[in-house]
Amino acid sequence: MKLFKHDASSQENFANLISWITNPPFLAIPVFIIINYILLYNGNWLWFSGVSIFFVSILPIITSFVWIKKKNLEADMPRREDRIYPLLLVILSYVIGVLVLYTLGAPQLTTVLMICYLNNTLTLFFISLYWKISIHAMGTAGPATAIIYLFGWPGVIFSLLVPLVIWSRLHLNRHTPTQLIMGTILGYLLTSLQIYLLIGF
Repeated sequence: MKLFKHDASSQENFANLISWITNPPFLAIPVFIIINYILLYNGNWLWFSGVSIFFVSILPIITSFVWIKKKNLEADMPRREDRIYPLLLVILSYVIGVLVLYTLGAPQLTTVLMICYLNNTLTLFFISLYWKISIHAMGTAGPATAIIYLFGWPGVIFSLLVPLVIWSRLHLNRHTPTQLIMGTILGYLLTSLQIYLLIGF
């Protein structure tokens, strides 16, 4: 019985670790670094990575943290209603990010991915008015699509995170299977569509 409890605790710790690592603002950091480095390995990849990360990660993390502290919420904001205002602030950050990246002449895929974050989050916002969809699943499948676009089939390795995310969110009782599946499908579908329309294959 003691061993079983230890295993259960270990699984929960691992699930929490996966959820933390794949939190969309955190996951976006290595994604934008990889994309900018590959596209600008002999240029200003570090500069454009910093700009991207500020608007896609740092600013959203700060605004969400302030909201969580102010309302004394759980970090995950499990209640659908608690996500509405933070999502609006995140959307505003993405709008500014798109404008700044476009003005500075960032690599096309970098700017388009920021547009994807903006439009995908807008979709999440409207869905969240009525139903709780998985932000983690959508926030993992979206950048995974961009990585596949950049690297081709080897980029599919990044998508191995998706089943881990689904397992962790289910294990922590944060979402139903339907909420996770819909988040995953929309993440892949919306990002693929936007990349196709804005860049082409």
